Amino acid sequence: MTLAPEPSRRGFLQGTAAVAAGASLLSGLNPVRAAHVSSDETIRIGLIGCGGRGRGAADHAMNTSGPTKLVAAADAFEDNLGSAMNVLSRQHGEKVDVPKERQFVGFDAYQKVLEQDLDLVILATPPGFRPLHFEAAINAGKHVFMEKPVAVDAIGVRKVVEVARQAKQKNLAVAVGLQRRHEPLYVETMKRLHDGAIGRIVATRAYWNGDGVWVRPRKEGQSEMEYQMRNWYYFNWLCGDHITEQHIHNLDVINWLMGGPPTKAQGQGGRQVRTGKEYGEIYDHHFVEFTWEKDGDRSILLSQCRHIGNCWSSVSEYAHGSTGWCNIGDGQIFDTKGNLVWEYPRMEDGKRKNLHDGHQQEHHDLFASLRRGEIPNEGEYGAMSSMMSVLGRMATYSGREIGWEEALNSNLSISPVEKFHSFDDTPPILPNADMTYPIPTPGVTKVL
Repeated sequence: MTLAPEPSRRGFLQGTAAVAAGASLLSGLNPVRAAHVSSDETIRIGLIGCGGRGRGAADHAMNTSGPTKLVAAADAFEDNLGSAMNVLSRQHGEKVDVPKERQFVGFDAYQKVLEQDLDLVILATPPGFRPLHFEAAINAGKHVFMEKPVAVDAIGVRKVVEVARQAKQKNLAVAVGLQRRHEPLYVETMKRLHDGAIGRIVATRAYWNGDGVWVRPRKEGQSEMEYQMRNWYYFNWLCGDHITEQHIHNLDVINWLMGGPPTKAQGQGGRQVRTGKEYGEIYDHHFVEFTWEKDGDRSILLSQCRHIGNCWSSVSEYAHGSTGWCNIGDGQIFDTKGNLVWEYPRMEDGKRKNLHDGHQQEHHDLFASLRRGEIPNEGEYGAMSSMMSVLGRMATYSGREIGWEEALNSNLSISPVEKFHSFDDTPPILPNADMTYPIPTPGVTKVL
């Protein structure tokens, strides 16, 4: 690209590769660290996906240090878009500069946002669209913050890995909304575990057990495509089941601890309580045993996620080692006799000290990195943790023990979103005559 005569926002944010390469030749510095932008440079943001998480991510982005401005937004639904603009305008005033001509609605709205003069785009649509939108954003030369999971099947995961590597070559930042990796408590606790605080990791446990989420009733006149997209949480081509959309946070913590994904998994699950037609095709509970095998060592993860009310609830992760155990999410390490040997600092009222909101902290970290001239790339670990959750779903839906490589190399597509252009299109799954949906059956359902 042609650089402006004076330093400019786009000269850094979209031309970092050229600036850094030139500086590194002269100074011998690392090309990423050589690039620099002053804190008064405005970072222009686009938002693709204006639901609750999209609004939240845009809010967090505009809360970061240094000037930011939201300049374009898109959603499949006009009411989602309008609501987001109203909320964000009240929160951030002139930082929201999205006139009607830069508000886009429909299946191709994401492309129109990427055509605008912006530096970074937030991808927060239902996860099934993530690989398509991520590839388009990197091809358009934008830095990316994308929500988790980054895909709902192995084909999508492989695409995200490929595009994340392209982003590195283009010097484009990729951040993924697995916010625990940015929370000080988790960071410090994980460092101690990696340094051997409880010895060799023998077993881990992870839970996301709760009541479940929203339901949006079918309305008269809705096409099947519109109904499913309004209720995206209950359809695998959009959500991947709650083991992928939600439990991924806990699985990512264990993936982080273990230094990579598991070797294999087996498990079971089903629909015992949440059985109505309004719950689409997903299960209400999953239990998976993941196994890591390396150099003669073996470690397992016992993983639970459940959407059933009036039951034991927990969102947490634990590690058990040869010399002790750890409540990871609470920042506590114990010896084998149960004595507390380390605890993340707490204030006098018992609250955890310096524990930031992870959703906010991940944006503080991303924007601060960009302003320092650093180009983070979280795409590959985001993809691997997404795949770990997909492997878990494959295991519970099929009833089989499935190997990591077998799952990762699957060519079964459950989310052909590139084929869809309007609410008149036919989604990948259709209801039965009684408006219920086919439910995965262990021993019968094919997942590879």
